[in-house]
Amino acid sequence: MAARLRQSGNTLGTRLGIVFLEASRTQLVATMPVDGNLQPAGRLHGGASAALVEELASVGSWLNLDMSTQVAVGVDLNITHVRGATGGLVRGVADLMYRGRSVLVWNVTLTNEHGKVTSTGRCTCNVVKF
Repeated sequence: MAARLRQSGNTLGTRLGIVFLEASRTQLVATMPVDGNLQPAGRLHGGASAALVEELASVGSWLNLDMSTQVAVGVDLNITHVRGATGGLVRGVADLMYRGRSVLVWNVTLTNEHGKVTSTGRCTCNVVKF
């Protein structure tokens, strides 16, 4: 599954350099380069971190759906930045916290290359039938 996600095409995740390493219905792991995703002060942009959190939660939600009749959309994103990152990769690990019929909630932890937490986030996705 992770290999298939690496070929996701022209998406924000692709532009940010997000690479999926592991993907299951309950946990996803991905990396994102700090370089190219900086704020003017030379640190990882908080918006890029937030995009990584939502990318992990959205893809994880899709893995729990019947994609022929449903789609998952992010409806709430909460992120707290606790440490800056100035180089290398950040690693995101998303864990499914709650799965209902119409909502999925993910907890996501981002760490730097030394394993230190840089950000924590929570993303809620609604399931929409079409």
